[in-house]
Amino acid sequence: MSFTTHNLWILLATCLVFIMHLGFACLETGMTQSKNTVNILFKNSAIMAIGLLTYAFCGFNLMYPGADFAGSFFGFGGFGIGPGSGGLTSSYNPSYTYYTDFIFQAMFAATAATIVSGAVCERIKLSSFLIFSTLFVAFVYPVIGMWKWGGGF
Repeated sequence: MSFTTHNLWILLATCLVFIMHLGFACLETGMTQSKNTVNILFKNSAIMAIGLLTYAFCGFNLMYPGADFAGSFFGFGGFGIGPGSGGLTSSYNPSYTYYTDFIFQAMFAATAATIVSGAVCERIKLSSFLIFSTLFVAFVYPVIGMWKWGGGF
């Protein structure tokens, strides 16, 4: 019962973080010229897609590289997401599953890039921002997160 409750709570929190993106989009469109509304809404949608894909491709394994790299400045557990045999059970973590942890952390990685979106709206080209967001979610956020939560630096 506790395992299910913890998973549901983390997924509910993930949904609330996702809804923050709608708030960021409303704030940004309200604070900028109306001609930039479509650009801002596209950026906020693209960050979610780019963020989830890049975090799944390499970010999660940078943030949680595994026991081999614990205590390191930088570690990498491989490309893609693969929970192994215990990922969907309490053997991954007594409170939640591998995929619950992944989606929760991926949503925060994308949110970090969305916060930057508000700071640079109307000041940066779309292509430059999308490149920045990809690099930020794939490398910067996971490495710094690994220093705190992933057993590293």
